[in-house]
Amino acid sequence: MGNRGIYRVDGFDLSYDIEGAGTPILVIGSAVYYPRLFSAEIKQKYKWIFIDHRGFAKPARTLQPEDQRLDRVLKDIETMRQALQLEDFVIMGHSGHAFMAAEYARIYPEHVRKVVLLNTAPDNSENRQRKSEAFFENTASPERRSRYEKEITKLAGDIEKDPERRFVHMCIRSAAKNFYNDRSDAAALWDGVSVNMPIMDYLWGKAFAELHLIQMLADVQVPVFIGLGRYDYVVAPVSLWDAVDDSYPHVKKVVFEKSGHNPMLEEPQAFEQSLADWIENKKRPQS
Repeated sequence: MGNRGIYRVDGFDLSYDIEGAGTPILVIGSAVYYPRLFSAEIKQKYKWIFIDHRGFAKPARTLQPEDQRLDRVLKDIETMRQALQLEDFVIMGHSGHAFMAAEYARIYPEHVRKVVLLNTAPDNSENRQRKSEAFFENTASPERRSRYEKEITKLAGDIEKDPERRFVHMCIRSAAKNFYNDRSDAAALWDGVSVNMPIMDYLWGKAFAELHLIQMLADVQVPVFIGLGRYDYVVAPVSLWDAVDDSYPHVKKVVFEKSGHNPMLEEPQAFEQSLADWIENKKRPQS
């Protein structure tokens, strides 16, 4: 089997991209987008398996209401795991996909060694989103807020021209909330990424709003790594995770001080070191 391919699962063509060797890490999301976020060095250190979920796949049949449900997405992941013959692996979810990773580990725990949750808030409720927006308005620099306002005014035109990629356009125009420093290549990261908007709307708008990751941690029986960016205004502030303290001995929480929503891209060395120490269970001396 080659490093890239497609499996048709329940009428959706789900792509996969496998790179590196070593401990397998299953990354949930887009098999086109997510490989671009990780450095060549860390992709050589482990066996990375990037897979689509159906929110990033065009269906080969007419969509049905039940296609949007999170349990269907989780079943797809399990089907892909079986097809790719993965056992004893780390599952990773970034942003909204952290909800998928945690829920998969809860429902299908048999082969999950560890769980990595990156750059997510504990919940995606409207109340939390309002708090994140207020935090941005009250604490972001005037220059950052100006960049955001300048770009977000262009969003309506983007969507009018290309409504099927509304999710992508929102991510690109929100770069001032996503990155610690301004990045000219934000749009290039999304080149060639397909989006299934009815499914994305349901997952982000309803399914994730009904979950709470801190509550879910009690049901995840394996070690959990939570990685956060200090300047990640998408899911800010990091203090939303303050409740995860020493009373959660199976959880390792790391805040990357010069990162926004993508520390693997913005602080690759610090990210690699922190993740590697945790995966390999290394204790670093206290400074």
